[in-house]
Formats: sequence, structure tokens, C-alpha cells
Amino acid sequence: MKAAPFEYVRPRSVDEACDILATDDSARVIAGGQTLVPMMAMRLARPTRLVDLNRIAELSFIRDDGEHFVVGAMTRQRSAERDPLVPARLPLLARALPWIGHAATRARGTIGGSIANADPAAELALLSITLDATISYRAGGADHSMAARDFIVGPMTTALPQDGCLASVSFPIWRGRIGSGFAEVNARRSDFAFAAAAAQVELDTDGRCRRIAIGIGAVADVPFRLAAAESQLADTTLDQARVLDAVRAALADVEPMSDPHASPGYRRRAAAELAARAVAEAREEALEKSHAH
Repeated sequence: MKAAPFEYVRPRSVDEACDILATDDSARVIAGGQTLVPMMAMRLARPTRLVDLNRIAELSFIRDDGEHFVVGAMTRQRSAERDPLVPARLPLLARALPWIGHAATRARGTIGGSIANADPAAELALLSITLDATISYRAGGADHSMAARDFIVGPMTTALPQDGCLASVSFPIWRGRIGSGFAEVNARRSDFAFAAAAAQVELDTDGRCRRIAIGIGAVADVPFRLAAAESQLADTTLDQARVLDAVRAALADVEPMSDPHASPGYRRRAAAELAARAVAEAREEALEKSHAH
């Protein structure tokens, strides 16, 4: 199939893009186009106008602001994968990026585009929730920001206004003996996950958990944190049995999605095992750093 007819525009500034979007409720932003273009080809998406952000250089950057690691919305996933600052400042992102499609997909796909697409199985949406990221965007001639947990409101749905353009994603930088882990299960490495888990931990000098974040993706309508498990695991040594019990209990009240790929029961069981695996990986990395000191 071919896409339905549409108008194509390439603004040179964020405000120009916002102005165009404000005049047409059926206009859509295109960044890497890795999801939108196939959807248009199948006529599952029929925008009247495509607003291409690729000429807006100010939206592509990676920087350490001291307390936060900030990534421009138009930064290519492959650029982030190759940047030495990423594993140093945001190791969980470094672990997750290779799981996104193929290298060719990541060469075009953008950090902001993936999060703005809000696919429940998307790795970057999961990371933004797990690490309490802040989403910044431009709309109505002003800068705005909101927590990722408020930005992603449903499957393929965000709180971004029609005239809004994503500007950047800001991740708090963890300090100390930090470890991260990421795991997912899918039919093939490049496919969307049936379930995914991300974890980041900080250990004290005795190897006990000082801080922990555990996120689950591809299970419910939106990625989510296992807050109850995090509370139970604080100030423990994160032994495997305790972690598995905690994440299973936290997942008991979750209503997983059902589709032809995986049943709700499978997703719940897989999420628990993957979360335990991600925490174990994070703990091991943090312990290695402790021994290095």
C-alpha cells in the first residue's frame, strides 16, 4: 500500500514547527520515521501534513549538566549508543540501546521520537519512567516540562499538546556505587518485547541497597515502576530469592496486556524473572565498582 496524500514541510526552528502544528489538528511530526512511515504506508496513520524536524540542529545534542544528563529530542539512538558520555553518566541507557531494533533502525530513530511514540514495549519509554526523566517541550511560544510518568498517558498516547514539539529528555545522574541492568524477552532480538525490565541500584560500602529503581515495560498499557518492590528491597543485600519474592508480589495486582504474542499470565511471570535478572545484573555491577574502590 501507499500513504494517503499529505503535505510535507521542513521548518527551520522549533517555534516555526509549533506554529505549523497549531494550525492543523491532523498534522504529525516526523523525526526518524521508523514507526510513522510504516503506519502511513499501511494507512493506519493519515496525517494531512508532515512536519519534518530534521533541519532543526538545536534539537540534537548530548550533555552533562552536572546533576542531569540531557539528550536532545532529535538525537539519533545510534549517536547515543556511540557516545562515551552515555555509559559513564547514564549506564542504563547504554545497556538498553542495543535492544532497540537493528543498527539501521537506531541510525534513523531518535531518542525523543521513541518516547513521544509511547509504545508500551519501547525500551526508551521504559527507561524514562524507571529513571524519573523529565520531558521538556516547546508549545505556545514557551518552554514547558513534565515528568515522564505524567507525559506517557496510554498506548501511543502522550500529554504533548497538538502544537507541542519535544525538545529534550533529562535524566537525573546517580552518584556512588551504581549498577544497572536491562533484560527483555522477544521472538527475535530486534523485535518488540513481550516483557522487559530495567533496574538501577546504588549500594553502600557494606553492599546493602541504598537506592533502587525497577521498571517494567511491554506488560501493561504504559511502562511502570515496581514501587512496592523497591520499598521492600531498600537496605537489603538484594539476594535473589528476596528480589524475586518482592517483584512477584508487586506484580500480583497488575493486569497485563493480552495479544496473539503473549498471554497475561506469561507476561506476569516473564516480567518477574526479567526484573530479578535486571536487579542481579545491576547489583553485580555495583559490587564490582565497590571492589574496585
